[in-house]
Parts: sequence; C-alpha cells; structure tokens
Amino acid sequence: MSKVLIIYTGGTIGMKKDYDSGSLVPFDFAHLIEHIPELSHLDCELKVITLSLIKDSSDIGLNEWLEMSKIIETNYTQFDGFVVLHGSDTMSYSSSAMSFLLQQLDKPVIFTGSQLPIGDLRTDAKENLISAIQLALLQKDGVPVIQEVGLYFEYKLYRANRTTKINTEHFKAFESPNYPVLVDSGLHMKINHQSLWRKKEENSHFSVTQRMCDEVVLCKLFPGFNPNYFESYLGAYQPKVLILETFGSGNAPRDKHFLDQIASLIQSGIHIVNVTQCIGGGVMMGYYENSLYLKDLGVISGKDITTESAITKSMFLLAENLNRDDFERAFHQSLCGEISE
Repeated sequence: MSKVLIIYTGGTIGMKKDYDSGSLVPFDFAHLIEHIPELSHLDCELKVITLSLIKDSSDIGLNEWLEMSKIIETNYTQFDGFVVLHGSDTMSYSSSAMSFLLQQLDKPVIFTGSQLPIGDLRTDAKENLISAIQLALLQKDGVPVIQEVGLYFEYKLYRANRTTKINTEHFKAFESPNYPVLVDSGLHMKINHQSLWRKKEENSHFSVTQRMCDEVVLCKLFPGFNPNYFESYLGAYQPKVLILETFGSGNAPRDKHFLDQIASLIQSGIHIVNVTQCIGGGVMMGYYENSLYLKDLGVISGKDITTESAITKSMFLLAENLNRDDFERAFHQSLCGEISE
C-alpha cells in the first residue's frame, strides 16, 4: 500500500470552528479520517508528523525550513510522497526554500493550506488536502509523476518556487505568473507533462542541505523616495545580499547619490540582485537606460525569478560560501526550475 507523510506546520488549515464559542481551535490530526471520511477511499496509508512547535506562518523561518527538510530526509525511503500543511501567508517562501534544500528530489513534496478552517461549513481545506494527497500518490509505471516541490491551491498545482500569494480574500490565493500550471484539477487531473521538473543528473541521489544564511535584506524602491531613504535603510548593518525590487523590467532612478551608494555596497562585497515589482515578466537590465547603469555597476539580474525565490535562493547560495563570480553564475542557473535560463 502506498504511504504519504503529512507534515503539519500550522496555519488556517489546522484549525476548526468551535460552534459553541464561535472561536477557532486547533484541529486534532490524530482524528483526520473522522473529520474527513473521504480520505478512507484513498488506497493509501497516512501518517501525520507535526513540527516541534506549531506556528502561524508569519513566524516560520530558517529553523522551521531546516526542521521540515530533516523530517523529509529521515522518512524519505519510507514514503511515496509528502504533503506539507502550511499557512498561506508565507507558503511561497517556505515551499521555495524547500525546493533548494531538497536536492535531486525524485518524489512529490506538495504544500497546501486553506483560506478557511477545516471545520468551516464552506471550507476549501478538504478539497486542497484530498487533492494534495492524491498528487503525492500519483504514479505512472511505478514512477512518481511529480518529482519536485509543488504548491496546490484551488484546483491547481504550481511549481512552488514560481508562486506568489496574490489574494487574501479569494480561494484562488496563489498565482504562478511566469511558469505554466503543472496540474489542473477538474473532473480529471490534467497533467502538463512537458512542464514537470526532472533532475538534471539522472543517476544522482536525493540529499538534503541543512544550512542556510539569513544575511539577506529586501529593499523596495518607490517613486519620489528621499535620497536618505536608501542610505538609512541598512544603517550600520552589512548584509551579504540585498534584493532590490525595482520598477518594470529592472529600472531604477539615475540619481547620482543613489547610484554611488549601489556602487559602494557592491565594492564592499555585498551581492545586489535586481528583481521586478511586477507580478509577471522579469528583469531585462540594459533594455532601458535606467537599468543599464545598474548593470554596469555589477548588479545581478534576477530575470523572471519571484521575490520569494530570490530571497530563499540567496539564503541557500550564501551557505555555499561562493565568491562573487560564482554566486552570480549560480544565481543565473536554474537549480530546480525557479528561473528561466
């Protein structure tokens, strides 16, 4: 019998409504089948492991990512697939991080959650959970169909490191603006086989990296910012990577003071990565004059990577202690489908 490991981290999907008090209370996953009897129709064995400390997704970071990856590493040979239940607010960050930590993956790791608690009358939790488990079980000729970290929400499976949360109100909370949907779940699951990730080295073995570096900051530019804004943004702190959210296809002001600060940061050894504020498309430095200056200074193009992936990929690469040229080269490479080469 196929086996799926469910890893519960916290979030709305793990709550149910107490109709006597009207409050949300934690859901007991030990009684999963009791609350979702439909799961009994799946021909599989389910096991649930919770993180050592259940948290709101706003509180999840490096330590929890490493704990999740360790759980998967420990149980990798015993299960056919994995489902991670996570709060939606930072799910794109966590699932992107996991895509880098779980190297040479050849089994499905499906993140999902919900906008409404599992015990709510109109909940989206049941469908998301059931379909995520089905996707974790999906095989063809004994080989898993999904061999990457995915994010399933509202009838669609996305490549996790290509997603961003776009809505706090609708059930369709996520989008993958620069990469096709992997699976569309309707009456039948329509699989976009040509878009599925396959590891580049066929004979390579699954491994887990148990280190990341948090010395990454994100700075969003906006029209009319005070020249002192950028200088005071970091203060005395010297990160190793600065993710710069610029306009359009990677444009920024040509203000001399601003550009001098960029040059100074790069000369001090800080990697600066240019990502766009736009939902879709990517950075094309040099396409407009206002991005050519950044390119000439040595700013790294983030191409069509999401901000979530840019941050977590930087954390991953920093742990490798790469020099400037190797860091830039690795950032431009698609390690697990997160960026178009």
